[in-house]
Amino acid sequence: MITLKVDRDSSGKITGFLMEGHAGSGPHGFDLVCAGVSAVSFGALNAVEKLTSVELRVRQSPGGGFLQCSLPMDSGAGDLGEARLILEAMLVSMQTIEESYGKYIHIFDKGGTDHVET
Repeated sequence: MITLKVDRDSSGKITGFLMEGHAGSGPHGFDLVCAGVSAVSFGALNAVEKLTSVELRVRQSPGGGFLQCSLPMDSGAGDLGEARLILEAMLVSMQTIEESYGKYIHIFDKGGTDHVET
């Protein structure tokens, strides 16, 4: 199972996330949940990099199954807001995946509402 843990500051603004695990919804190379989650998460990171001046702190495992991202708190307020909006959009897409494939992905949103496995 993939777990996505969202971190937020005291005012509820997203500060980063940690994603771990493997979906296991199909054979390696044919796992549609894994492909969807990977496309959404890396698409969001690439969008932050291309569309803002925010330099994300990203760690990942070469073998997959681990992705951690945090926003630097020293970025300009405007760009940081844009980066947060992109990460919130990523979360909405992940929640959509979780609604259909809750057996393979679970989201923990600190400061938000945890989503129930289906």
